[in-house]
Amino acid sequence: MKSFLKAALWVCCITLSFLAASNHLHAQQSSDEVSPDTRCSVCGMFVAKYPNWLTQIHYDDVKKVQFFDGVKDMMVFYFDPEQYNGAPREEIKDILVKDYYSLQWLSAKEALYVIGSDVYGPMGHELIPFSSRDGAENFMKDHHGKEILTFDKITPELIKSMRVGQRMR
Repeated sequence: MKSFLKAALWVCCITLSFLAASNHLHAQQSSDEVSPDTRCSVCGMFVAKYPNWLTQIHYDDVKKVQFFDGVKDMMVFYFDPEQYNGAPREEIKDILVKDYYSLQWLSAKEALYVIGSDVYGPMGHELIPFSSRDGAENFMKDHHGKEILTFDKITPELIKSMRVGQRMR
């Protein structure tokens, strides 16, 4: 009887592990499914119009997701979420961006970003995300990028300088 209970407990643990992993993957896979009336939390633009530029912040509360029409507005929010009625930064679970070439989701904290290129996002100058250094370097050559940054090198001052002339809601 003890071995049966051990086996049943083992099966339950494995099943719960798969379910937890499945929920995390589902959140990343279904993250393109944005309602047409969902607005960027910073500028107010309808994010569904710009699926290639879509970024998102997920919170510890699994149901809470903030969407943005580009990395720049996402970073504005990230640096001061309370200004935009967001939960405190400590409650952020995942930050996702899309690789510019593949359009695959990746962790914003693992991405590399090209700044100063001739490619503009929905709100003008944009940080262009990449999953690999090769992708970022090739883009830089092709689109006259100025610099490649990691997530931790993006500062509020940089973002503010990129927003000059940008109209907010």
